[in-house]
Amino acid sequence: MKARIAVLGGDGIGPEVIAEALRVLRAVAVQHQHEFVLEELPFGGVAIDQFGDGLPEHTLKGCLASDGVLLGAIGGPKWGPNAPVRPEPALLRLRSELGVYANLRPIKVHPTLRAASPLKPEIIDGVNLLFVRELTGGIYFGKKWREGDRAVDECAYTVGEIERVTRMAGRLAARRRSKITQIDKSNVLETSRLWRNVSERVIREEFPSVSIEHMLVDSAAMQLIRNPRDFDVILTENLFGDVLTDEGAMLAGSLGVLPSAALGDGKRGLYEPIHGSAPDIAGKGIANPIGTIMSAAMLLRHSLGLDAEALAIEKAVGRALDAGARTADIATPGSKSLSTSQMGDAVLAALA
Repeated sequence: MKARIAVLGGDGIGPEVIAEALRVLRAVAVQHQHEFVLEELPFGGVAIDQFGDGLPEHTLKGCLASDGVLLGAIGGPKWGPNAPVRPEPALLRLRSELGVYANLRPIKVHPTLRAASPLKPEIIDGVNLLFVRELTGGIYFGKKWREGDRAVDECAYTVGEIERVTRMAGRLAARRRSKITQIDKSNVLETSRLWRNVSERVIREEFPSVSIEHMLVDSAAMQLIRNPRDFDVILTENLFGDVLTDEGAMLAGSLGVLPSAALGDGKRGLYEPIHGSAPDIAGKGIANPIGTIMSAAMLLRHSLGLDAEALAIEKAVGRALDAGARTADIATPGSKSLSTSQMGDAVLAALA
C-alpha cells in the first residue's frame, strides 16, 4: 500500500515524540512492504512564529490531501492567553476542516503499569474503556464575547451533531460489551437534556442490542475513579469529554501512554496523544512517546485499514513494557528511566 501521512510535530515535546512514532511507521512500512509518504508540516505555535498563522494554508492543503494526519502537541507559554495569535484556534479549525467530529480515546490498563497509577490495583485491574467525545460542537465552538466586566461563552448543539456521534458510539459499542454511558449535566443544562433525548432515541431505534444509561458528569467523575471497570463506551459532549479523559488517564498511570483518534464520516482522521506540549520538559529528551506511537497504530487501523500492522505496533509496545522499558513518567521509585529515543529503541526492538 502507498499512503500519504501529514505529520504535524507542533510545539514543546511534540517533535520529540513524533520522531519516535515516525521511526516505528518506517519500520512497519519496511516489514510489511508499504510506502508511507511522511510529509512534515508546520502547525501550532511554531507556525505562528514562521507564518503568523497556526494553520498556514499549505499545511491545511497537505492535511486535506493526506490519508491521515499525525499530530504531536501544540501550545506553550510563548503563545499564552495574552498572545495576539494563539495556536489553539488552529487546532479547532483543523478539526472542523477535516470534518472529524468524534474523538476516540481508549483507556486500557497495561498489567505491568499497575504501579504507575495512583489508584489501588484492585480498582484498575481489567479496566478497558473507550471515550467517544463530540469534537466540533459545544462551548469550544460557540460564540465568545466580552461586555465590560462580563464574558460569555455560548454552548450550542444541534440534533444532527448529537445523532452522528451517537451512531459512532453505537457502532463501536456493538463490537465491545454493547454498553454506552452517556454523560451530561441535564439537571441544569438545556443542551444536556437534548443530548439525553437524542442519544436515547438513536440507540433504541438503530442499535437495539446496545444498552444506554445516562449519568451526570459530577457523578461520572466520581464513578470513573471508584469503579472504572463498570464503564465500556462513554459518550459525551466536547467540554466534559476533554476533562474526564484527562482524569481517566490516571487509571493507566500517565497521560504519556494514551492515544486518540479524531474521526468523521470518511477514512481520513486526525491522530494524537492526549497529552499536551509539556514545555517544562521540552528539549530534555525524557518525554514518553508511547501515546504517539499508539496513535500511529490507530491511524493505520482506522484510516488505512491496516489492522495487522496496527496490532503489531500495539503488541510491540506491550512487549517493551513487559521487558521493563520505562520513561520517567511511568517509572517506579529506584528504577532506571529511559530517554524518549531509548523508549523508541525498545519498541523498535520488540517490533523486530
